[in-house]
Amino acid sequence: MSVKRPLKLRPDLDAVVPETAMVMAAGLGKRMRPLTATRPKPLVEVAGRALLDHALDRLRAAGVKRAVVNVHYLADALEAHLKRQAQDIEIIISDERNQLMETGGGLVKALPLLGDKPFVSVNSDNLWIDGPIDSIKLLARHWDDATMDALLLMVPLARANCHAGQGDFHLDAHGRITGRRRPGRLAPFVWTGVQILSPRLITDAPAGPFSTNVFWDRAIAAGRAFGVVHQGLWFDVGTPGAVSAAEAILADA
Repeated sequence: MSVKRPLKLRPDLDAVVPETAMVMAAGLGKRMRPLTATRPKPLVEVAGRALLDHALDRLRAAGVKRAVVNVHYLADALEAHLKRQAQDIEIIISDERNQLMETGGGLVKALPLLGDKPFVSVNSDNLWIDGPIDSIKLLARHWDDATMDALLLMVPLARANCHAGQGDFHLDAHGRITGRRRPGRLAPFVWTGVQILSPRLITDAPAGPFSTNVFWDRAIAAGRAFGVVHQGLWFDVGTPGAVSAAEAILADA
């Protein structure tokens, strides 16, 4: 285990955004039923635009050049949508039609397509609106490859719109993640679904489907998992009710 020396995050204004992103789009969307009865969850619309397109808009604006998108549920519909709508960004499909790999297993399956450099990873069922600075660029400016394996974009629990959970992570004064939420106890920060990961973390993985928690726990134990606080709006769009709630907040913003 590495020494958990204090590290104060300082934005590097010359930092370069990773050229490649992983877009998690393979989930079954059970909580979003009945909206997902005939379409995959990433194609559910919020404010007139599919969740997947919102995510691709943010990646494109940050300067990401290619996106690896995993597909499983109604995969043909997702691929057809990407062919019609994705512009100015290369789309590579990580096909999970035969078996849904969950988030950690999805990263393992997609790793040969992601390359050997740090990459952005986003969940297509979260919606974020940038604050004073582009949030992906914010992550890139704080990324330190020598000391980090994972850098997560966080939002304070009090600002986690449409989120019914009790928080996800604790951060110390230097931005290092000190642990995940324990059952029955609140955690002050919620993960937004956006992060930068190093490929070196995606090793020694369990067989079959599993959660990204396996990799996060490994990075936390080594003192190499950090968080940066999102300065804009964020929405957990997981249910039909959250869609209307998010749209109402956005209309008043």
